[in-house]
Amino acid sequence: MNNFLDTLAAFISNPFFFILFTLIIVLLLIFISYKFGSVSTRLEMRDEIRRLQEESVKRSKAVTAGLMGEQIAPFLPNFPCNPADVRFVGKPIDFVAFPGAAKGDEISEVLFIEVKTGSSKLSEREKQIKSAVESGRVRYIVYHAL
Repeated sequence: MNNFLDTLAAFISNPFFFILFTLIIVLLLIFISYKFGSVSTRLEMRDEIRRLQEESVKRSKAVTAGLMGEQIAPFLPNFPCNPADVRFVGKPIDFVAFPGAAKGDEISEVLFIEVKTGSSKLSEREKQIKSAVESGRVRYIVYHAL
């Protein structure tokens, strides 16, 4: 044991070896810190990716449920007209309806129908369409193609 302590004392007393030893310790600490930070960052990113994936799945399920709701809406109770009078548009409104058309009756009105599920609200574009219809800014155009 004395031999080891003598060697260590000689090693530390030599300025070159002391600086070399200190440099190795500092580099080792930098390497360990880098690896720890890298692992920590990777774990944080993994958790964030998992959270975003779960959020995306929830949003996708809500969109799918909304699309299904739109497609079956004309056949649900309290729909404002006969499903045979309805034409699916999709965007920017869901349906245009011509009440009475399927029975051959006179069409006295045209309905623009937007289907919402859950707590969803009208988009800005849908609000603009609703406002245009309610204020009478609607026209019928006959377009003759060439």
